[in-house]
Amino acid sequence: MSLWGGRFDDGPSDALWRFTVDTADRRLLAVDVRGSMAHVAMLGDVGILSGDEVTILTDGLHRIRSEAEDGDFAWLEADEDVHSAVERRLGELVGDVAGKLHTARSRNDQVALDLRLYIADAIDARTSQIDGFIRVLIDQAIRVGDVVVAGYTHLQQAQAVPFGHHLLAYAWMLLRDRDRLLDARARVNVSPLGAAALGGTSLPIDPERSAELLGMEGTFENSLDAVGSRDMAAEYVWCAAQTMIDLSRLAEELVLWCTTEFGWATFADAFTTGSSALPQKKNADIAELVRGRAGALVGDLSGILAVQKGLPMSYNRDFQEDKRLVFHADDVLAGALDALRGLVGTATFHPAAPDSWVTAVDLAEALVERGVPFRDAHHVVGRLVSSLVAEGRSFEDLSATELESFDGRFTAGDIERLDPAWSIANRSSRGGGSLASVEAQIAMLEGLLAAG
Repeated sequence: MSLWGGRFDDGPSDALWRFTVDTADRRLLAVDVRGSMAHVAMLGDVGILSGDEVTILTDGLHRIRSEAEDGDFAWLEADEDVHSAVERRLGELVGDVAGKLHTARSRNDQVALDLRLYIADAIDARTSQIDGFIRVLIDQAIRVGDVVVAGYTHLQQAQAVPFGHHLLAYAWMLLRDRDRLLDARARVNVSPLGAAALGGTSLPIDPERSAELLGMEGTFENSLDAVGSRDMAAEYVWCAAQTMIDLSRLAEELVLWCTTEFGWATFADAFTTGSSALPQKKNADIAELVRGRAGALVGDLSGILAVQKGLPMSYNRDFQEDKRLVFHADDVLAGALDALRGLVGTATFHPAAPDSWVTAVDLAEALVERGVPFRDAHHVVGRLVSSLVAEGRSFEDLSATELESFDGRFTAGDIERLDPAWSIANRSSRGGGSLASVEAQIAMLEGLLAAG
C-alpha cells in the first residue's frame, strides 16, 4: 500500500519500488503507533473527529500496538513504509474510518516525529547502560584498592598513579558522554506534528496538545524547519560516535593489558574467545570489536552529515537514508556497552608495579621546594637518570649517600621520594593521582549517578 496514488494513472514500476522502498523503518512501528494515537486523540479534542471515530481508531491502534509487541504484526511486500503499513492494517481492522487517521498530517511530519521518538527512547536506554558501565568501573576501582601502576604518556611509563585513578578516568569520560546525550534529548524531544507536508494546515489542530500527549517538551516554531531538518539525528549519531571513541580507547588498553607482555588483566572465559589453530590462546575479541566498530560510527556520522549537505527546504527523499545510519549507530553503541560491561565487570586486574623512574618528577620537586627553578631541577634529575642508565642501574639501586653526593642540594631524606607509594601518598593537587583523590572521585561519581 502507498499513500499517494490518486494523481497517477499507472502504478509504480518494479524498479522504482525496489529502489525507493526501504524496510529499515519497520523498526519504527511502535513509535509510529504511539504518534498516531496521540494524533487521533488531538483530532478528537479539537472536534475534527467524533468521539465514536476516536474510539474506533484508538481501539484499532491498540490492536496494532499489541501485534507489534507480540511480534505478530504482518508486513506485506506491498507496504511502502511503516506509515502505510499501519494505515493498511488499521483499515483491515476498522474499515473505512481508517482513512481519517491521516487527517491534518503528512508523512513528512509523521516520519520526523517517529525518528524523534525513537531517538529519545534510545537516549534513555543508552544513558542507562552508560550509568551501569560507570558503576562497573567504580566497583573495579574499589576492588583494586591501593594498587599502584605507571601512568603513561606516549605509551611510556611517566608517573606513578593508583590503578583506580586510571580506571576512573574512563568513568569521567563516559559521564560526559551521558551528559551530552541528556543535553541532546531536550532538542530531540520536540514534536513536529502539525507541520504537515511543510506549511501546516487550515484545519483547527492543536500541536501543543499532541506534544503534551506524547510527553514531549514542546512543538516547532517553523513548519519548514520541523520537517526539513535532521540535525537532531546527526547530533545523536555524533554523541554515539564520541561515546564509541571513548570506549575504543578503553578497549585498546584492555587488549594491551591482557597480553603476556603487560599481564595486567585476566578476562573471564565467558567473555573471551579462543583460536581455531592455537590451543593456548584466549582472546579479548569484545575489546577488539569495539575498537573496530568505533570506526563504523565515524562513517555513520560522515554519512548523516553528507545526507543533509546542500539540501533545499524542506523535506527531500534523501532523508530516507538517515534512519539506517541512526539505527546502526544505536545498535553498535548498545552492543558495545553491554559486552564491555560484561568483560570489564568480570575481569581480574593484577597490574605490574611501575618502574622506579616514575618518581623522577617527585625528586625534581624536592629541589623546587628549596627554591631551585623547575627547569634547573629537571636538568639535574635528568643527568642523574642518564648516569644511572649508563651504569645499568635504576633509582632502586641509588643510596641516600649517592644522592647527596650527586648534587649538594639533595638531602638524605629525599631518597624516600623514589618510592612510588610515597609519591602517591604525598600528591595533593586536586583531582591528581592520589588515593585520597580516588576516594573523593568515587564518592562524587556515586552521587552523580544517584542524582540521575
